[in-house]
Amino acid sequence: MTVLNQSVSSRAEGVNVVRRAGIALLLLLAAFAILGPMVIAADPAAQDFGASLAPIGGDYLLGADHYGRSLLARLAHGARLSFGLAFLTMLAAAIPGVLLGLLAAWRGGWLERGLEFLSTVLLALPGLMLVLLLLAFSPGNYGPLFLGLALTLWVEFYRVTKTSTRSILALPHIEAARMLGFSSRYILTHYVLPVIAPMIATLSTFAMATAIIAVSTLSAISVGLQPPTPELGSMIVELLPYFGEAPLHVLLPAALIFLLVLGLQMTAQGEKA
Repeated sequence: MTVLNQSVSSRAEGVNVVRRAGIALLLLLAAFAILGPMVIAADPAAQDFGASLAPIGGDYLLGADHYGRSLLARLAHGARLSFGLAFLTMLAAAIPGVLLGLLAAWRGGWLERGLEFLSTVLLALPGLMLVLLLLAFSPGNYGPLFLGLALTLWVEFYRVTKTSTRSILALPHIEAARMLGFSSRYILTHYVLPVIAPMIATLSTFAMATAIIAVSTLSAISVGLQPPTPELGSMIVELLPYFGEAPLHVLLPAALIFLLVLGLQMTAQGEKA
C-alpha cells in the first residue's frame, strides 16, 4: 500500500512539474508577445534590401528576412497575433459552448434536440473546410478566420459541458437540492461549475493550440492572413526558398509555433491529470 501511495504521489508530482513548466513557458512567450512589439523599436514592415538575409547576431539580433525586415520584430508581432487570435477564438468558442451545454442539460427537450442537430451538422463538415468557406467571402481578413475557428471549436465545449452536467444533475444530493427549492443559478454555480471547471480549462488550452496551428496552416497555404502581415505560418513560406542560404531564418518562426503549442499542451496535460 505504501509503495502504491508513493507511486501515485510521484506521478502527481511529475504532472505538477510538467504543468508548472508549461505555465512558465507560456508566461515567457506571452511576455515576448505582449511586451516585444512595444520594446523592440524596429518596424516589422520596414524594408532594407541592403540587409537582405542578414545573419543572426549582426546588426539584426535574429537576422533579417529576404526584404531586410527585422526577424525579431516580425516574430514578436507574429507571436502577439497568434496568441491574441487563439485566445479570442477560445473565448468565442468556450462561452457559448459552455452556456448552451448547461442550458441543454438543464432544460432538455426540443432545445437539446435542436442543439444536438446543429452540432452534428457542424461536425459533419470538416473544421478547416468550414473556415475555408467563410474565408472565400473575405480572403486574408481576421473576421472570417476568427468566426470559422470559433464555430468549429464550440461544439466540443458544448458536448463535454452537456454530458458532464447531466451526470452531475443526476446525483442524489443535486436531486435533493432541487426538491428543496434551491434556484437553478445556485445549483449551477455551487455544484456544477466547480466540477466541470478543470475539464473546461483543459479544453480551452487544447482549443488555443488548435487555433494557433490552424491559423499558421491556413496562412502557409495562402488562404489565411496574407503578407506583409507578420504571421508565423506565412513567414515560414516566405523564407522557405532561401532555406539553403539561411536555414535558421526559416526555423525561427517554426520554432516559435512549436513552443507556443508545446506550452499549451504541457499545461493541458497537467490540468487533465
